Amino acid sequence: MVRIYTRSGDRGETGLRGGKRVSKASGRIEAYGTVDELNAWLGLVGAESEDAQITELVHAIQNELHIVAAKLANPGGREGPQIEAAQVGRLEAHCDRLSEELPPLKQFILPGGSRVAALLQLARTVARRAERRAVALAAAEEVSPELIRYLNRLSDLLFLMARAVNHRSGTPEIHPSY
Repeated sequence: MVRIYTRSGDRGETGLRGGKRVSKASGRIEAYGTVDELNAWLGLVGAESEDAQITELVHAIQNELHIVAAKLANPGGREGPQIEAAQVGRLEAHCDRLSEELPPLKQFILPGGSRVAALLQLARTVARRAERRAVALAAAEEVSPELIRYLNRLSDLLFLMARAVNHRSGTPEIHPSY
């Protein structure tokens, strides 16, 4: 039997790739923990979505978020897959494609509509938090600028995906009443 628990974190520390021990409250752990949370929310989106295009895109993003988390967990790590301009460009291409499908946004919208759109909006807010955590970490330690650009663009894409899910299902957008 292989145990899932190691007891090595019982005193509030965890190991980074390469063996270094850090506090579970460190900025690095906050950053990749938030990416992990985002990935879990996207797992729920994928499980709930009935739109094959959205589900396929969610799964691709989840795979790339594993790279993001690995890079945040490995200070200075240059081995393995990287987040590069090409991944950011793919997110931008998806944003452009979805923007063409949607009516122009003339005012703010409230998060919600269909269940999947609401989940995508929730994932968007977690992506913004992950970006803030990565930016804070970058102020103290090395973080790839492309990784931060990726998280920034991802939150834009998640917003557009939520709008597209509502649009495709005929669910109206709700605007603030002020």
